[in-house]
Amino acid sequence: MSNDKMTIDDLAVIVKEGFDGVTDKLDKLETDVTGLKEGQERIELRLDNVAYRFELVALEQRVKTLEQVVLKK
Repeated sequence: MSNDKMTIDDLAVIVKEGFDGVTDKLDKLETDVTGLKEGQERIELRLDNVAYRFELVALEQRVKTLEQVVLKK
C-alpha cells in the first residue's frame, strides 16, 4: 500500500493471511509428528522381540556349563 490510510478491512486481510500461513505450518508439523509417532511404534514393536543383553550373557554361560558337562561324559 502507498501512503493511503489502512482500513480495518485491509488489516483484517493481512492478519488472515498471517494466520493462514501459521495454519499451513501447523498442519505440516502435525503430519511430521504423526510420522514420528508411527516410526517410534514400529521401533518399539521390533524391540519387543529382542532379547536383552544380560539375558544373552546368562544364556551363554548356561550353554557353556551344559557343554562342559556333556563333553566330559
